[in-house]
Amino acid sequence: METYYKPEHLTKFEEIGKEASGLAEKFFDYYNAVFAEGELTEREKSLIALAVAHTVQCPYCIDAFTQACLEKGSNLAEMTEAVHVVTAIRGGASLVHGIQMRSVAEKLSM
Repeated sequence: METYYKPEHLTKFEEIGKEASGLAEKFFDYYNAVFAEGELTEREKSLIALAVAHTVQCPYCIDAFTQACLEKGSNLAEMTEAVHVVTAIRGGASLVHGIQMRSVAEKLSM
């Protein structure tokens, strides 16, 4: 079945720098530095990235960071829990914005 997202596009990511090599180089240098071992382990960073990938709904990132999590020693239970954490945060953010809606509705109803 043909889909908009094609997994093979992920393997061509570096091609994004063909016409803007200086910018791409800066991005990839930064990206690699961010995911290097630091105060957080590479495994922890991959779990965070997997959760964020679900928030921004990037199938390429979900594929890449699922693989990265597995390669760095995470298991399916940990990865699933990370997705639930981000779901709770995203859902809570939507709900708390409901207070803004209530405030405006109350103000307009006066």
